[in-house]
Amino acid sequence: MARNATYPSDPRIHVTAQHLLQLGGRSTGLSLLPKQPARSILNGRHSSRLRGRGLNFEELRNYLPGDDIRTIDWKVTARTGAPHVRVYTEERDRPVLLLVDQRVSMFFGTKEFMKSVVAAEAAAIAAHRVLAQGDRVGGIVFGDTGLAEHRPQRRAAALMRFLTSVGAMNCNLNADLRFETSVTLNEVLKQAARIAHTNALVCVFSDFDGVDQNSESLFRRLSHANDLILFNISDPSAHTVPTEARLTVSDGDQQIEIDGSTPDLAQRIREAMEDRLAQLSKWSLRYGFPIVPLTTAEPALGQLLKLFGHGGGPR
Repeated sequence: MARNATYPSDPRIHVTAQHLLQLGGRSTGLSLLPKQPARSILNGRHSSRLRGRGLNFEELRNYLPGDDIRTIDWKVTARTGAPHVRVYTEERDRPVLLLVDQRVSMFFGTKEFMKSVVAAEAAAIAAHRVLAQGDRVGGIVFGDTGLAEHRPQRRAAALMRFLTSVGAMNCNLNADLRFETSVTLNEVLKQAARIAHTNALVCVFSDFDGVDQNSESLFRRLSHANDLILFNISDPSAHTVPTEARLTVSDGDQQIEIDGSTPDLAQRIREAMEDRLAQLSKWSLRYGFPIVPLTTAEPALGQLLKLFGHGGGPR
C-alpha cells in the first residue's frame, strides 16, 4: 500500500514535496555554474570542470582595437582584405536535467537516512539552485515500475511539479514492495540522452545499482555533448560490515540473514561495492565527468555545502 505522501512517518525515511520545497531557502550559497569556489569538488581535474552555457553567434563585424585576436574570422578577413571578428553572446539559459533514482534498492540505510532520501534532497537542492541561477529545470524521477518525465522549463511551477513527483515517488517506497523491475538505469539514461541533445547539464542521483558495460556508451554520449555530474549515494555498510552484526536483508519476496562474523563475508561485500565505484571512476577519468560522493550518514545539504566549497572543511 502506498504511504501517505502528505504526512510521512520520519523525514529520514520519507520526504514530502513540502519538505523539499523548504530546502531552497537553506541552499542559497550553492551553485552549479562553471565558476566554483576554490575548495569545490568541481575544481578538481581540469577535464571535470563544467563548461556552462553555450554561445550564440551574434554578428560578423570589422575588427576594432582591443578585440580578442582569437575571435578573428580568417576566411572572411582573407576574402575581404580587412580584419573581421565573429561576435558571440552567452545563451540566456540552458536546460538542466536531474535524474532521481527512487527504486527499491535505494530504500536502504544503516545510519541516519535512506539512500532514497539523500537522493531526493540533493536533487531538490540542485533544482532550487538551477532555477535561481536562471536556467531551465526538469528531470526524470524513476522507480522500479514507472517514471515521471519533466521537460526543462524556467518557471516556478515547473520546479513544484518536479518536487511533487520526487516526494510522491519517495513516499511510495516501503519495505513491503516486491522487487519487480521494468525501469532500468540504462533506459533512463537513454531517455535523458534523447531530451538533452547538446549543451545541457545532466545530474544523476543514484547508487548506480544495475550499471553495466552498456552504461559506458550512454555516459559517453551524455558527457560528450553536455555537462554530466554523477552524485553517487552510498551507505557506510558498503565499506564495512560490523564483525558482530547480524543483518536481515529482503527484496520484498525473499530474505537472507548476513552474519558479520563470517570471515570472508565483509571482504566480498566490500569488493562488490568497490568494483562498481571503480567502474564509475574509470569512466569518469576517460570521459571527463565528475563524481560527487554522498553518504546516508549525514544530511544532504550539509554534505553538498562542504563538497561545493562552503563548509570550511577539507574536500
